[in-house]
Amino acid sequence: MHHRLAVLLLALACASAAQADSLRCGTRLVVEGTTRDQVVTWCGEPTDVREHLALRAPVTWYYGHPLRIAGGGYVEVRVEIWTYNLGPNKLMRRLTIEDGEVVEVETLGYGYRKPPAASP
Repeated sequence: MHHRLAVLLLALACASAAQADSLRCGTRLVVEGTTRDQVVTWCGEPTDVREHLALRAPVTWYYGHPLRIAGGGYVEVRVEIWTYNLGPNKLMRRLTIEDGEVVEVETLGYGYRKPPAASP
């Protein structure tokens, strides 16, 4: 009985880990927790950037794990949405960066060719 439960839990853990999106830039892998500066260094500037401010509950770190403080009010956090167009043969990626750290990587549809620059 314990063996079946262990196998089931291992299968679920592998399935959830496989669902996490990432962005490969050369030999580097951008995942949740990667800093904004690392992304720019590894991948270059994004194709599109949108910014807004959001209110979030304050976070305290406890043994390496973030804990949200209930009833502690809210703090303003800068949220950036970066889109990388990798061309028509690759899937685009959208990164959500909160307070300088990647919190989500999404895979979008295929990219597009950039229009040629207009001549003066």
